[in-house]
Amino acid sequence: MFTDEYFMKVALQQAKEAFSRDEVPIGAVIVSGTKILAKGYNLTESLTDVTAHAEMQAITAASNYLGAKYLTGCSLYVTLEPCVMCAGALYWSQISRVVVGARDEKRGFLSQGVHLHPKTEYISGILEEDCSLLLKDFFKAKRPR
Repeated sequence: MFTDEYFMKVALQQAKEAFSRDEVPIGAVIVSGTKILAKGYNLTESLTDVTAHAEMQAITAASNYLGAKYLTGCSLYVTLEPCVMCAGALYWSQISRVVVGARDEKRGFLSQGVHLHPKTEYISGILEEDCSLLLKDFFKAKRPR
């Protein structure tokens, strides 16, 4: 029951919340075992803060919940491949797993030659179509023909 797909669906719900608030629809969830520690979605427009990405929101919330700066033993589920800034934060958090929905070929950390912590497992393509479609729908509405 508590599969990667299950938790990615929770991250997708966060992305849909961002969409409803006219934020770029990216959602993130941090899990330890089967327990959700934190959820987040983009708040860059609402907070007028370029660092308020979904991953950053979730990392901060999970660290506060645990009372610790390291997230070893935790997994991040995020609907879009993290950017360089978020990958750096994930590196320093020492998170154990990063599970991605859709790749970001232009701005994702992999396209920039950035790496996660050497002990971090990286998985991509979980509910990729659903994650991509939500982003495409958002930007299609922003850039009508």
